[in-house]
Amino acid sequence: MPTVTGHPERHAPTLEAVAEAAGVSRATVSRVVNGSPSVRGAVVEAVQKAIADLGYVPNRAARSLASSRTHSIALLVPEDVSRFFGDPYFASFTGGLDRRLADTEYVLNLVVARDDPGRKAVRYVRGGNVDGAIVVSHHRGHDFLRQLEGSVPIVYGGRPDVALSAEPVFVDVDNEAGGHLATRHLIESGRTRIATIAGPEDMPAALDRLAGFRRALREAGLPDDAVVHANFTASGGAEAMRTLLSRHSDLDAVFSASDLMASGALTALASRGVDVPGDVAIVGYDDSPAATWGEIGLTTVRQPSELMGATAVDVLLRLLAGDADVPHENIVQTELVIRDSA
Repeated sequence: MPTVTGHPERHAPTLEAVAEAAGVSRATVSRVVNGSPSVRGAVVEAVQKAIADLGYVPNRAARSLASSRTHSIALLVPEDVSRFFGDPYFASFTGGLDRRLADTEYVLNLVVARDDPGRKAVRYVRGGNVDGAIVVSHHRGHDFLRQLEGSVPIVYGGRPDVALSAEPVFVDVDNEAGGHLATRHLIESGRTRIATIAGPEDMPAALDRLAGFRRALREAGLPDDAVVHANFTASGGAEAMRTLLSRHSDLDAVFSASDLMASGALTALASRGVDVPGDVAIVGYDDSPAATWGEIGLTTVRQPSELMGATAVDVLLRLLAGDADVPHENIVQTELVIRDSA
C-alpha cells in the first residue's frame, strides 16, 4: 500500500496547556478567561501572555465560530471617557461606523479602556464576544494591544505605534502632508514667525503633523523652534497658546494640530487682545464642528473622519469575509478649508 506522508496534525492549544505555560491551575485559567475579578493582576497577566503565545481560543469563542458569528464589532478606544465624549472627531468617526454598519447585520459595541490595566478589554475581545475590532486613538506604549493579535480581525483608525508581530491594517490620512499643507498656507500668506500647538508626543498622528510643519518651514528657510505640545483638548490648546505668547512675542501665525486645540487658542488670543488674523493667523486640523463654534471661522485641514470610520468598517468586513487582498494601508485624502482665521 502507498504511504501517505505530510505535516503532523497540529492540535489546538488546550486550557491545560495554558495553565502549564502560565504556571497556574486549570481552574485559575478558567477564571481569567471568564473575567473573574478574584484573580490577582500579576496572575491575569501571566495567563493572558500564555493565551497570546499559544494562540488559545476559549471554548465559548470556538463554539461561536463553529456555529454562527456574534455579529458584533468592538470599537476599542484606549482613552479617557471624557476625551471620547468631548472630542468632535470621535463623534464623527463613530457616526461613520454606525451609518456603514446600518446596512449590515452587525452591531457596534463601544469599549473605552484607558491603558486597560486589568486587561478587561483584552479579555472581552478575546473571549468570543465580537467578530472583529476597530481600535482608534491608540498611543505609543499601549502594549496591551499586542495581546489582541490573532484573536479577531482588527483594523486601526490611524497608523499604530505599537510593536506588533504582524503588519497592521489601518485607515488614516497623510498627516505629514496635512501639516505641511497648513503651514505652507501660512507661509504663502506672508507669515514668517510661525508656531505650532502640536498634539501628544506619544501619538503618531501628532508627530506626523509636526514633521509636516517643520518640513514646510525648512523649505522656506524659516525657524521651526516654536513648538508646544498639548493633549488635543480646548483647555490644552489655550494653555499652549499662552505659553507660546510668553516665549515668542514676535509670532504672527500658529498651526494647531486639532480644531479643538485651536478653539482654545482663539480664546486665549482674544483674552490678550490679539487680533485674529490681523496680528496672529491660525490654522487648525480636522474641520470638525469646533471649526465653526466661535465668531471667527477657523481655516483648517479637513480630515474626513466620518469617511475614515466608514472605510474602517468596509476594510474590516472584507477581512471578516476572508479577503486576502485587503491593503494594510488605507489612506483617505485631506484638503484645506479656508475661512476667516488665516
